[in-house]
Amino acid sequence: MDSRTSVSSAADSSGGGGGDAALLARPGVVELPESLGYRVKKRLLGKPLTTEQLAHEKLSNPVALGVLASDCISSSAYGSEAMLVQMIGVVGLSAFGLLMPITGVVLFVLTVLTLCYREVVMVYTRAGGSYVVARENFGPRVAQVAAVALLIDYIVTVAVQTAAGTVALLSLVHLLGGKHYDWVDNYQLPISVFIVLLLCWGNLRGIREAGKAFAAPAYLYMGAMGLLFSVAIIRGVFGHIPMADVHAAGATPLGVHGGESLLKVSMVFMLLRAFANGGTSLTGLEAISNGVSAFKSPQGRNARKTLVAMSVTLGTLVLGVSILAWRTHSIPYVDGSPSVLAQEGNLIFGSSWFGQAGLVFLQLATALILYTGANTSFNGFPFLASFVAEDSFLPRQLTRRGHRLAFSSGIITLTAVSLVLLIVTNAQLDSLLGLYAIGVFTGFFMAGCGLVKHFIDRPNEPKRAIKIAINATAAALSICVVAIFAVTKFTEGAWVVVVIFPLGVWALIKVNKRYRDEAATLTAASADTANPKYRRQVMYILVDRVDLAALKAISYARSLRPSEIRAVHFMIDNLEAEKLAAQWSEAEVGDLPLEVVQCPDRRITRSLLELITRNTADQKSQITLLIPERNYSPILGRLLHRRTADHIARAVGKLPNVVATIVPFDVVIKEHPSAEEPPVGAGVPLEK
Repeated sequence: MDSRTSVSSAADSSGGGGGDAALLARPGVVELPESLGYRVKKRLLGKPLTTEQLAHEKLSNPVALGVLASDCISSSAYGSEAMLVQMIGVVGLSAFGLLMPITGVVLFVLTVLTLCYREVVMVYTRAGGSYVVARENFGPRVAQVAAVALLIDYIVTVAVQTAAGTVALLSLVHLLGGKHYDWVDNYQLPISVFIVLLLCWGNLRGIREAGKAFAAPAYLYMGAMGLLFSVAIIRGVFGHIPMADVHAAGATPLGVHGGESLLKVSMVFMLLRAFANGGTSLTGLEAISNGVSAFKSPQGRNARKTLVAMSVTLGTLVLGVSILAWRTHSIPYVDGSPSVLAQEGNLIFGSSWFGQAGLVFLQLATALILYTGANTSFNGFPFLASFVAEDSFLPRQLTRRGHRLAFSSGIITLTAVSLVLLIVTNAQLDSLLGLYAIGVFTGFFMAGCGLVKHFIDRPNEPKRAIKIAINATAAALSICVVAIFAVTKFTEGAWVVVVIFPLGVWALIKVNKRYRDEAATLTAASADTANPKYRRQVMYILVDRVDLAALKAISYARSLRPSEIRAVHFMIDNLEAEKLAAQWSEAEVGDLPLEVVQCPDRRITRSLLELITRNTADQKSQITLLIPERNYSPILGRLLHRRTADHIARAVGKLPNVVATIVPFDVVIKEHPSAEEPPVGAGVPLEK
């Protein structure tokens, strides 16, 4: 602690001076009335937590895999289907044969990125992922590219994961209830919106990603998928794997092109689109690096083990779902439901009671992990936004913890934007996937480039050449995926990200410039800034009526003993001004006259500025403007009364040599005065 800082009680510090800073002890509990808004918030979110209760629970590797890998592992539920959607309508049944090689390319990209992020979690053990990598190697301005990429990724993740989770639930209803339940598709958007709002409410209450409950859905999903694959293997060895009806009502119409058409440019374009959609299976791969600080020591080594386990699990699930789709010809449906994974479960498990139970288990586990994957964004987005705000590239309100120690502003922002995204796309998964991979793979690209620079700057690093080659390959593959996605999915929504991305980077840089300019202005103070400069202190009191609020302002002005006090009324209505003058003459205001200034154009603020400017022209007078403000009930008061005090204070505050002070008067408290208080009226005596 600095020698100029002392810790004292409130009583001891009252006489302190000499510029020393005093850290006051926390006062005892005082019973004060709470506002209606605060009471509602406490009812919804629970009792507030104190800063001392902020603790970071360290995660073991098994728990971390379940908690941090939900977003990544759950993408296997729709990755293979996303590839088929792009091919079925063009090449028909040939799409199932093309699915496997495209899946192989996706798994190759997954392998390279996993090798890249093994280094990320070993070198950078602070949460933040590619943003921290880019900032440490390229500086904070370049790092905003990674920041925008990750923020977009988190927003789209919420929309995609909730929409996909809802598809899993509706698919179960379709398969169990048949065509009679087609009407449930109308609830795709309402259910998704409800889930987002539920996640928002839970995180505002302070849900912790470290809770073991959030690890359960990942293991339930892996168990369900393991059961599905096991039954499929048994049926393949000892029986027969059934095939789906590719001509069923609602299925995506089959294309008419044959395999020879693949040499056409349009077919190559289609394959690139399918690969781009398959790249969405890799979303969430950065989650481990974003939460590396939550691991037990040694953090880097434990995070690397968990990352490898997550990638192996994801690769196994994606490969398994693609193989089953190829064998069963499970075809995407136009409305998205039933999903390819749900059809695979229905075909593999069969129609027996065991099969129906297995299907229910599979779909509920799928929906649960997808919704849990959406919740990872509610942890990642607010923390990343707080990091960026600490660097002064986002509003600093995002650094503040709220009622339950969560970054409430970030949670609410994420909820609002993701809800808009769901509503605009009607929660259609295929439409949302068009927005996905650009942000994700831009973050991968920044991480790869950052690590290349990191190892280039360290000539003594072991296996330096191999590490540079791996990370350079990861960066090259990532930027290729970004380019493929931007071109092939441009008309399907990727144009939104292509347009917003540079605008977002520009906006963050402008915010930072604004903060730096403000800081430079506020720190450019001369040595005598705190010393008095003016010969005269003149106080103006704005009077629009004679009541307790105005009289309180007069009493306050006299207690400060300025050189001069002037009460001013700006006249808009002659009759009202005459009534006010009559009331003023009867009020006990001593020898203070009321000055009436004509305001024929009704621009009170403008007339006030002109009056003050004339009286400060000599640069020798300091003017303090006292503005009586009457505080009414929060809701009806805003409807029944004008609130102009803040507007006037902001306008006057721009003038030199002028200080605006609002003198509040609470009307609600005075509605029922106690016996000890003087009666409400204009005849309250004031000290001269």
